[in-house]
This record gives sequence, structure tokens and C-alpha cells, in this order.
Amino acid sequence: MQPTESSSSRGDLSLADLLSVAGVATDDVLLVRHTYSADGLTGPQDATVENVLTYTRVQALRQSKIPRDPPVLWLNFMADGKRRSRFLAAYENRGEVLAERTDVKRYFDLHPSDVLVSLRNRLVIEWSNDTINWAKAGGNADQMPVVEIADPARVPFPGFDKVLITYEELLAVAEDSRYAEWRTALAAVQGIYLVADTSSGELYVGKADGTERLLGRWSTYARDGHGGNVALRELAELDVTHRRHLVFSILRVFGPTATTAEVDVAEAHYKRALLTRQYGLNRN
Repeated sequence: MQPTESSSSRGDLSLADLLSVAGVATDDVLLVRHTYSADGLTGPQDATVENVLTYTRVQALRQSKIPRDPPVLWLNFMADGKRRSRFLAAYENRGEVLAERTDVKRYFDLHPSDVLVSLRNRLVIEWSNDTINWAKAGGNADQMPVVEIADPARVPFPGFDKVLITYEELLAVAEDSRYAEWRTALAAVQGIYLVADTSSGELYVGKADGTERLLGRWSTYARDGHGGNVALRELAELDVTHRRHLVFSILRVFGPTATTAEVDVAEAHYKRALLTRQYGLNRN
């Protein structure tokens, strides 16, 4: 979602709205805005959940913008140009660690929180006017319009010989925009694939040939959990959730011009080599 500048300025959707949906009261929130600096977080490579926690938990004892008794939830943002601020991470504050206090510093017991976890590095808000004030009470969240919620990061295709995915991941490959590269790759080739049942260790060797390609064949599994295979359908009829035990991989790929006969020979070879007719899930 990428609102226009004018709509975000009107505040059609604010940070307070997102917190409300998450069931978080703004009174329980501290908003913290970081900037990159030579003596702190030097660049994007430092902006990990762990690094930001280590940096944030140390605060000045005097003349700090952090309240004397700060709230339980700290939302951390990074300056992203002018007033734009990108959400990095949320931390649960379990209080100051008094044993670590020095003459100039105090240390807080912070722990990663799952609040807004799906929006890490994706949510951009507009910090309210005074960016010099880098720590603000959560009550200011209603004055911080949402500028952008970016699409989740893409998942790169690892190569045919490295594909090893669960059924849940197969569902994502079939439907999720993050897996667009996977769908392009799988739609380009015919192939021999392997389905492993992790609950029993049994294997099934299958093929995707002709115009169906690997993407089309695996999309069938994503829809029904058995792909029309006799043994897998029997397992599904006994327990509709059995599909969660399935793991998919690729044994061999063929270009689009390979003949059906070539693919059939390879499929028969892998059935013999892996003994899937005698001890596995192949019925022919």
C-alpha cells in the first residue's frame, strides 16, 4: 500500500490506527526515532533487531528524552529522509537494570516483541513536526500518518538443485507475490520431482511433462494436498491434515523441448533407484 503524499498528510491511516488493530494502547508505547551516525548505527547493515536493541537499551542518565519511568513497549524507527521514518523493531521494556547504572548512563532490560512484527522494514510513517525530539510518548501516534507499507521482501529462487520445501511453503510458492521468481522458474521446465512423507519416510517420484511444467503440477498439490496420486489421496482421505508432513524437491529438470519419452525414462529410473514402488508411495 502506497498512499499519495496528499492522502498521507491528511492522516487517513495513522500509526495509532495500526496499534489499535494490534490491540496496543498508546499509553503503553514509547516511540523512538534513530538516525545513522558514526558512533552508533552506522548504516543499514547495523539495523538488525539485535543491534538496535543493544544500541537502544543504553540511555543518558541526565537530559535524556527517554522518560524517567518509560512505558513497556518501545517502537523503534529509522530516519528515512526528512520526516519519513521506517519501522525497525519493537521491544518490551522490563525496566531499568539498576546494577548497570553509571554516573552518566542507564541501561534497560529490553526484549524483542512481536508487536507489528510483520511490518518490520515495511512500514513507513511521517514523524510529527519536531524531528529533533527523537523519543515521544505513544499518544503522538495519532499525529503520525502512514506513508507506506511496502510489499514483503522477495524470496529469491535458490536453483533447481536446492529446492526443498514443505507443504506450507508450497502454498506460498503457488500464491504469494514474494515467490514470483520461483513461479517463473518452475513454469519454464519439465521435470522429475520427489515428495517425501516425513511422518513415515516413504517417498513418491512424480513427473511434470508437456505444457503442465513443474509449476502446474505442484499447483495441483497446493490445491488438494495429493495431486491426484493414489497413495497420497488415500492418506488424505484418512487425515485431511496429512499434507503438512509432505516435503517437495526436484530430482531432475528438462527443457520445454524434451519429449514425453525422455521424461518417462527418467521417472522410471528414479522409481527403481529409490525403491518407491516396493517401499514407497508409487503404485505403478
